[in-house]
Amino acid sequence: MYRGDALRHSGISAPFRALSVRPPNLCDVTSPPPGAATAPQLNGHDGAARPAPGPAADEGLARRLRALACTAPLHDLDTRKANLAGEYGVYAMAEVALSAIDLVTLNMDFDTGADHEQIVFRLLPRVAAQAPGRPAAEHERVARWVLENLINVGSVDRGFRAVYGTFGADGAYVRRDYDFKLIEEVPGPGGGVYLRTTDEAVNVLVGALDTDVTSAQIAAEVKLEVLISRGRLADAQLAAEQARYRTVQYSETLRRTLDATRRNVRAVDWLSAVPEMIAEALDHVADRYRHENAILTNIRKARDEAEGAEHKRRAAELVDIVKDCIRRHTQLQSRLLEAGPLFRAEQDRQAFAPPAARAGLDLYGQLLAPLLPLPVEQAARATDAFFARGTGMRTPTSVRVGDLVEMLLTPPVEREHLGAEMPEPDLIATPDDSRFSEEQLAVAMELLDLPADAPRRLSGLLADARRRDPDLPYLIALLAVHAASPPVGTAYRQGEQRLLFAVDDGTELEDHEFGGADLIVGTALLDAAGMAADRAEVA
Repeated sequence: MYRGDALRHSGISAPFRALSVRPPNLCDVTSPPPGAATAPQLNGHDGAARPAPGPAADEGLARRLRALACTAPLHDLDTRKANLAGEYGVYAMAEVALSAIDLVTLNMDFDTGADHEQIVFRLLPRVAAQAPGRPAAEHERVARWVLENLINVGSVDRGFRAVYGTFGADGAYVRRDYDFKLIEEVPGPGGGVYLRTTDEAVNVLVGALDTDVTSAQIAAEVKLEVLISRGRLADAQLAAEQARYRTVQYSETLRRTLDATRRNVRAVDWLSAVPEMIAEALDHVADRYRHENAILTNIRKARDEAEGAEHKRRAAELVDIVKDCIRRHTQLQSRLLEAGPLFRAEQDRQAFAPPAARAGLDLYGQLLAPLLPLPVEQAARATDAFFARGTGMRTPTSVRVGDLVEMLLTPPVEREHLGAEMPEPDLIATPDDSRFSEEQLAVAMELLDLPADAPRRLSGLLADARRRDPDLPYLIALLAVHAASPPVGTAYRQGEQRLLFAVDDGTELEDHEFGGADLIVGTALLDAAGMAADRAEVA
């Protein structure tokens, strides 16, 4: 399957929002579905069921499909950039993604990873070179969007999934899921979050299949040595970069094993597998160290004997790359020597750790969900009992004799009799923007002071108000509408004896200025003594 076919068959399409798009986590890199047109059989059995290939051939195909799946998220970035809000067609998103993976790989260390903001900052020159006329804010948005898509921000596990097919032992075609990540976020010292690339991301960088890391690194360094001896420094630089990627990949494999040991000693085979791996790794590091020093000597010799400026520059870059490989191998060796003491310390810590006193409490499943269907009265008893005992004890404040004696023996501070001079406040008179005056409010309240047994229509109140003041009907109408929802609770708490109310009985208001319902406005008498008794019982 060609790369374009993989993109055409991929299941990577989803709605997007501007520069905060959830990346896809499912891509399909399988062969054509059953029933599709297939090429003629070369064994002469047209139309007959072809037996499954051998295990080696099928495993080779599966490796190629997995390697192809790892590149699908990068190609999909260029496909989905057309759905972003804005003109982003000028940007080569896959190129920016490869640069991001390269930067994270080279900036992460054995114990820590690469800083998120630092990677975005180092991506900006490449993004700006693709569209120099665009604003810097857009360049930063593109860099962040690409990096977040490589992390797959927005998915549950922040990973990708590919579906590919293989043949089983019985010759049946079986579809399998391949879950992988390109860049993952890991916790660092001090509570920070760092970025680290995975084996799949390094395979994307070197353009290789998921092969054995040790063998791949040895092959890369042998290739590097041959190219240097032949003077092909341009090709040697590419081989040196691939050798460095393999070094990072090898360190990452060992780091994950040690992290698994810190979490659970029983999850790692420290009886045979891990000691063999550590011994093999120490031999590998010692051999690589000698080999890389020999390569470094040859590179320096080629640099000193080079005549052209381009050859000298490439030789100098090769020196830096190989030095970085040596530094990483030296750091890896020190971690390998600490693996044995780390295992023994973690074994003692985990073996003698006290068991948990009690199981954890599921607040949602054990408390909230059962209480939601219950009445408030029954639910309150359970919540009060839980929070009274579950929130911990509150220690009452007490006076310490030592503090009290020190306060009493401290001489008073000398200060002015009247204190410091207060600044004169700059007061500005607030303009009175009230539409109605105090006199108008008093007249309106007089009109609405109705007997409890004699309510009136709003139309009659508006007519009386209009005879006194042309603006007064607006205030009466406002107070009547407010009385349609009287504040009974406030009147109850404040001990009011009368309360203005308004009721709509369906009669339409006939007025040349106002429309709506002709409300019945009246005064209700409140039981002040009963309310006072209720307040006393509550207290």
